[in-house]
Amino acid sequence: MGQRKKITADAAKEAKKATYFAKLNNCPTSPRKMRLVADLVRGMEVSKAQGVLQYTPKEAATKLALLLKSAMSNYEAKTGATINEGELKISSIHVDSGRMLKRVQPAPQGRAHRVRKRSNHVTLFIDKIEIAK
Repeated sequence: MGQRKKITADAAKEAKKATYFAKLNNCPTSPRKMRLVADLVRGMEVSKAQGVLQYTPKEAATKLALLLKSAMSNYEAKTGATINEGELKISSIHVDSGRMLKRVQPAPQGRAHRVRKRSNHVTLFIDKIEIAK
């Protein structure tokens, strides 16, 4: 590895130590359905987001709640501190398309239709709330 790339890689590692996130790969829900739930909690305080996800009747909400819990425990592991009420917020959520399973649905007269079973990747970042003084 060249010196310039090494310096850039080391800077990226240091920046990653200060970010608190969790990833969920190949979640068997379509990205469109997951984005509906992600838009509900984007930018919210963590404790409020947990309440919203708990009472949202969509299946994607339960998976996002587990992801949020994982991000919170990653924060506790990296900082060594416990989470206080109103300390953290969801800074960003990215929902990207994952792998697509291609299946065949029988159709009349010997034909077949393609069925695409979609999945998604979700990345959730949490951050401290900045209090303006």
